[in-house]
Amino acid sequence: MKRLFAALFAATVAVLAASAGAAEPQGVSKNEIVVGSIQDLSGPIAGFGKQVRLGMMLRADEINEQGGINGRKLKLLVEDSGYDPKKAVLAAQKLVNQDKIFIMVGHIGTAQNNAAMPVQFEKNIVNFFPVTAAREMYEPFNRLKYSFAATYFDQVRTAMPKLVKDKGAKKVCIMYQDDEFGLEVLRGGEAALKTMSMELAEKTSYKRGATDFSSQVARMKASGCDFVLLGTIIRETIGAIAESRKAGFAPTFMGTSASYTDLIHKLGGKAMDGLYATMTVQNPYLDETSKQISFWATKYKTKFNEDPTVFSIYGYNAIDAFARAAAKAGPNLSTDSFIKAMDSMSFESDMFGSAPANFTPTKHLGSDASRLSQLQDGRWKVVSDYIKPN
Repeated sequence: MKRLFAALFAATVAVLAASAGAAEPQGVSKNEIVVGSIQDLSGPIAGFGKQVRLGMMLRADEINEQGGINGRKLKLLVEDSGYDPKKAVLAAQKLVNQDKIFIMVGHIGTAQNNAAMPVQFEKNIVNFFPVTAAREMYEPFNRLKYSFAATYFDQVRTAMPKLVKDKGAKKVCIMYQDDEFGLEVLRGGEAALKTMSMELAEKTSYKRGATDFSSQVARMKASGCDFVLLGTIIRETIGAIAESRKAGFAPTFMGTSASYTDLIHKLGGKAMDGLYATMTVQNPYLDETSKQISFWATKYKTKFNEDPTVFSIYGYNAIDAFARAAAKAGPNLSTDSFIKAMDSMSFESDMFGSAPANFTPTKHLGSDASRLSQLQDGRWKVVSDYIKPN
């Protein structure tokens, strides 16, 4: 009888413990939801990382001022990866195992996300709206992966053929970052040219963090390229174009959403005019004719004493989308209830010009549509409608 009572007591304790765990999963308490993010705050794309972080902070503060999500305030914790995959793993381990986050939102960088996701998935932590357009952010399918951005691959393979044709280009080259991000741009370029029965005349790469691009530019010039696809981000985009201008090399340059940033013209100056880039939401200039965007941009600048950017919007929208799905999940928020809610979410186009997006239990990429902008007189101008891949 003693053994029977002991067994019954142990079983009861186990049930109660399981119930308590179900009621309050990691990162969720009666009054708080702990949200984690990893940004580059000290490395080569620290400009982007800071902007994403501030955008996330703005939306989190707004939500908390309005009472939170089903009575719970958001606690946003941000770690620095320095754009280094190894540091991203350490940051993920801290956020997941020490800080006990409920979800990872807006982690920046392709290689960094790929390195960190196994740490999260081991603890059933969702990777939500990472700031990278790599296909690995939703493929292969995993219930814990959600991505918002049209992939670099699709951006390039849909936009490049028309631009090459419009420019009458005969020889296409690519300069790309030698990592998962750059390789996705390369694959998109190769797929685009295949539809035109063309091949790359030259492909040249650089290591992450490089600052000298003279040899890459010399190779492309020697190949006679009149169109250059750039698998580059901030300073690499500026460096490649500046070196080309210096060398008398004047092809059409096209980048991806990774180089669609106000930092290109702010840091690179007039020489950057003419650059094309694929994009989704538009850069929020303070003097924007849209009153909604102008009001939002002014609010951002008042709070942080700097102009917002498209990366600020990425951070802002990621927190907003998380909050909407978490609210739909109801007061008993858990990973399972969040996924169930998210798998039925639809998002209409917003004031920033986002493409409509929707998610299902088998579709975790919100939208595969993108459009094209060009730098004209130091300002990004949208030059095409949204294009969806075939």
